[in-house]
Amino acid sequence: GNIQLLPTMRILADVVNNHPELLDASEIIRPEEKLKDKEAFRDYSDNNPLQQRVKKTYYDMHTNQTVDFVKAKHEKWLGFNHVECTIMEALEKLNELIDESDPDIDLPNIVHAFQTAERIRADYPDEDWFHLVGLIHDLGKIMAFYDEPQWAVVGDTFPTGCMPQKSIVYGLDSFKNNKDMKDARYNTELGMYKKNCGLDNVLMSWGHDEFLYQVIKNHTKKTGTSIPEGGLYAIRFHSFYPWHTGGDYDYLANEDDKKMMEWVLRFNQYDLYTKSATIPDIEALKPYYQSLIDKYLPGNVAF
Repeated sequence: GNIQLLPTMRILADVVNNHPELLDASEIIRPEEKLKDKEAFRDYSDNNPLQQRVKKTYYDMHTNQTVDFVKAKHEKWLGFNHVECTIMEALEKLNELIDESDPDIDLPNIVHAFQTAERIRADYPDEDWFHLVGLIHDLGKIMAFYDEPQWAVVGDTFPTGCMPQKSIVYGLDSFKNNKDMKDARYNTELGMYKKNCGLDNVLMSWGHDEFLYQVIKNHTKKTGTSIPEGGLYAIRFHSFYPWHTGGDYDYLANEDDKKMMEWVLRFNQYDLYTKSATIPDIEALKPYYQSLIDKYLPGNVAF
């Protein structure tokens, strides 16, 4: 099918898949009792086909996400030469993504983006940058249009270049075919890192978090604008469950990371369970969010 381009959207690389399907594995494996209000979410039991696919996604991820693989993805994506568009256009583009993890909730991705943003706004009225973070946190998923496999776009993230820790989903068994596990440079607790080197110096597995973080850093360097550190951490590490929720990898984190974790945890409670029945009036909200985009991430953004 032909892609309907919005007037200012410049596709710099050919889209490989017009309607990619993503199974948001991070979301499926989180236990539902975290729900604060009684909203209807799916029940995933261990032996259903969905759960089997989640398991396969993680085994593929933990086999293939090596130091070399991540470096190759940096090479591919950090030239920011796939598409140039405004933030609003990127949000519209995400609507063409099919979220396979929620077959029952047929809500476009843009609805989840606005729901997340609005819930944050209700609780943090004065932190307008945090509202924007809620809106844009998933934009790195745009990679799925360029033939990136599921396991290099969504799912929990982890540091490559050192021994995986016990809280990683599906555990050590899922890494048994990862070539780095046989490499003496990488198969110890610290691997290629120094103790408390700081997460900024860690080569995280590749996914939508790291990509969007790099896109924003690249863009704000050009525009001279900035998003507070807490917001950048929320974007960059919201899928790093083994650290912010599993209590692992403390020995890689430094004092700044430990302080900023608070923002990641704040953010996550809005991201995980905002797929609610209440659908915000997106058209009515657009002007407010456009003003935040103009303030923090104006103009065309290179992805």
